[in-house]
Amino acid sequence: MGLYSTFEETINSYTGLSPAAFFTILALMVGFYRIVSGLFVSPAVEAVAAESKSSVSTEPSIPLEPVQIGEVTIDELKAYDGSDPKKPLLMAIKGNIYDVSRSRMFYGPGGPYALFAGRDASRALALMSFDHNDLTGNLEGLRSPELEVLQDWEGKFMEKYVKVGQLAFEGTTTISGNNQNFEALPISSVEAENLVENIENRGFKAEATDP
Repeated sequence: MGLYSTFEETINSYTGLSPAAFFTILALMVGFYRIVSGLFVSPAVEAVAAESKSSVSTEPSIPLEPVQIGEVTIDELKAYDGSDPKKPLLMAIKGNIYDVSRSRMFYGPGGPYALFAGRDASRALALMSFDHNDLTGNLEGLRSPELEVLQDWEGKFMEKYVKVGQLAFEGTTTISGNNQNFEALPISSVEAENLVENIENRGFKAEATDP
């Protein structure tokens, strides 16, 4: 109470007003100042505000929900490396493609893992490597501990990101029948499945092998 009495006496001695009257007048003065200052905004400030609104409205919009792209080739996947801000940011692990747009600060241009975007980074993740030669889905020669690291990465991606497609499988299909073998050119997984189904219906046996 002593502090309040001192405060009240100080206001009264300097202004001749009670504390309630003093703060009421102060609030009215602040409100009046804000109203008046709002009427005289400088043209420079208005221009900056208009430019800011314009830049926000013209920024490319990325779909909020991941869009399924189906089966694509590794070359087609490169178009989703973040160089085009209008496209989602994608990367693949073990042939499965995930939308990592929500982590653009990491996988987008300038991010620490930007080189993984638009590629199958399976081998690089397994080896914890940033070597461009390891940016591939080829797992040949990897040891068990490295494959376990890759499996851990895959589990994290399945948890955090949405799978939006898969890479087209490019292997060779060997067809055997009537004591003859035929080797086909590289084909996609969908084409391989259709080919195998048609061949098996005709009594042949088809075996798909990796490159």
